[in-house]
Amino acid sequence: MVTTRFLFSLLSTKLSQSMHQKGPKLWLAMLFWILLGATAQALELRVAIEESVSQVKVGSTTKAVVRDAAGKRLGEIAPMNAFYAQANGGGVVLDRWRSTSLWVEPDNNGYVWIGERWYRGRTRVVHTDKGLTAINYVDLEKYLYSVLGGEVYANWPQEALKAQAVAARTYALYQRQTRGNSTYDLGDTIAWQVYKGIESEAPPLYSAVDTTAGQVVTYNGKIILAAFHSSSGGHTENVENVWSDNLPYLRGVPDFDGNTPEAQWVKSFTREELSSRISGVGNVLSMTPERTSPVGRIITMKVIGDRTSRVISGPALRLALGLRSTWFTVTPDAAGKSVPSTFKIEGRGYGHGLGLSQWGAYSMARQGANYQQIVRHYYQNTTLAKIKVVNESR
Repeated sequence: MVTTRFLFSLLSTKLSQSMHQKGPKLWLAMLFWILLGATAQALELRVAIEESVSQVKVGSTTKAVVRDAAGKRLGEIAPMNAFYAQANGGGVVLDRWRSTSLWVEPDNNGYVWIGERWYRGRTRVVHTDKGLTAINYVDLEKYLYSVLGGEVYANWPQEALKAQAVAARTYALYQRQTRGNSTYDLGDTIAWQVYKGIESEAPPLYSAVDTTAGQVVTYNGKIILAAFHSSSGGHTENVENVWSDNLPYLRGVPDFDGNTPEAQWVKSFTREELSSRISGVGNVLSMTPERTSPVGRIITMKVIGDRTSRVISGPALRLALGLRSTWFTVTPDAAGKSVPSTFKIEGRGYGHGLGLSQWGAYSMARQGANYQQIVRHYYQNTTLAKIKVVNESR
């Protein structure tokens, strides 16, 4: 069995909130490897691309070796060719080959086809109780080439892209440690991080990832939950006001996203539309915040209808109404009648409001901040570290 552990080279100075305490040259000078006599190896992530399906198409741009679950070579797939892997009994069938799981490994750094897209790395298709799962085994840094393109715009300032690279790398490793299972480390959707293979890559993203290679954010020597979101609407949030955990590094700070596209938004509903989306109260008559965070995000909302009333959490209400965030106000418009006919919802930000604000990072970079300053603004009292991966056989 192969396990992976991380060694960190930690900066001796805490990442403070101030943007001006340390200059970039000092930060870079303090960033170094701890060498303990072991060879550093690339970290390969296991990303689930298709899960619990009856079949999935797999192939390669170059000649690819097909191996069984034990690693035995079974044959080859010709370049630019593909087959449907299918569930059969307790195994996987791919053309003339069968095993409990099958590998497709391209030669000469070729790309693999999985489902609907091209990916770097190699492919494993495994049979589970619920069907087939197709997993992309990909180097962490090359995985980030795609993730950055799925999360932000490639034409953003480099320092904003670098901050996103550090956050995304940290987030991936945290999820790998806490949510990964025996089959895969991560998924490819927004519930994990958006990963679309090579289609979302671009040269500016390569530069941002390569320049920050291996760098992660830590707190007390451990990789943090480096949450990020599109835009906070002016102020990020304390984590306990959104999720149950009270994490000392996810604290609300002023944001710099005021003039960006996601900073403010408006959405209107007729009474009939609103009532159809909020069940159990009849026709909605009013919506009143019951609990809010210090900056104004809805924690719970009391909804009064003509039959009864109920209290709904901010996240549940956001989901039901398709809102961009939980930071909003509701204004009913009765138009001279006793019962409101429309409800105007005015909101701020896009996302949960925790950790790094992507549009805030964009604005900070445009104002001259470097990625270290951006990172230490949004992740309070943390330390920047560089991982060294050591694979140990047991």
